[in-house]
Amino acid sequence: MPGAAGDLAGQLALPAGAERGAAAVVLCHGFPSGPRGALSSGEGYADLAQFVADETGVAVLTFTFRGCGKSEGDFSLSGWIDDLGIAIDWLTQTRNVVEVGVAGFSAGGGVALCRAASDTRVRSVAGFAVPATFDSWSSDPRRFLEACRELGVVKDAAFPADVAAWGNDFVAESPRQAIARMGKRPVLLVHGSEDTVVPVAAARELMAAGGEGGEVDVRVLVGAVHRLRHDPRAIAVLVGWASRLGPNRSNGE
Repeated sequence: MPGAAGDLAGQLALPAGAERGAAAVVLCHGFPSGPRGALSSGEGYADLAQFVADETGVAVLTFTFRGCGKSEGDFSLSGWIDDLGIAIDWLTQTRNVVEVGVAGFSAGGGVALCRAASDTRVRSVAGFAVPATFDSWSSDPRRFLEACRELGVVKDAAFPADVAAWGNDFVAESPRQAIARMGKRPVLLVHGSEDTVVPVAAARELMAAGGEGGEVDVRVLVGAVHRLRHDPRAIAVLVGWASRLGPNRSNGE
């Protein structure tokens, strides 16, 4: 997919007999970590996308954000939010989808909420181990930038042109602020009780920010840790959520 900062690598998983105009899901990876950093971003997501597509009858698009995997460009939070918009553009223009759900893990779930807050094409969000804010990134932008270079999500030595403005994204965009603007659109939050990276209190904070009029469902998985993509219970919840968008949904949903 052509993006504002370069091409974005992605893959569309289609169930058997899929037709244009059906619902679709966009699946978002989290921020990279580990020794391979950005190179490992999105690994395994294509298989997960195909599994969800086969189980639900919904087309599932997975892609890597700028700076990650085989996608071009350098990481910025506003850039990632724009990338998700480009993925949704691609789906609506090539598949003629009428209903888009976005599911994201960790920071990817935060980006999903931030995008959905201003993009009414997103009808539902499912977030797994989502942080309430990006404050940990904003406390020392220069130090975080160096970490981003080490991980490989920022490759251009001249990027960003303005470090302060780049760092301000982490304050200006917040999942907590975004969920308050979701209105009646449903949000599903799944969190592990033993998550030491993003404590489970973040899910409760997001639920509270959704307000009394919001449609926020929080599910805590007892004993689960941060990487919910590897927890079968979380994947079962993901499939159930995606099923409500697709042709297999019941008449009562």
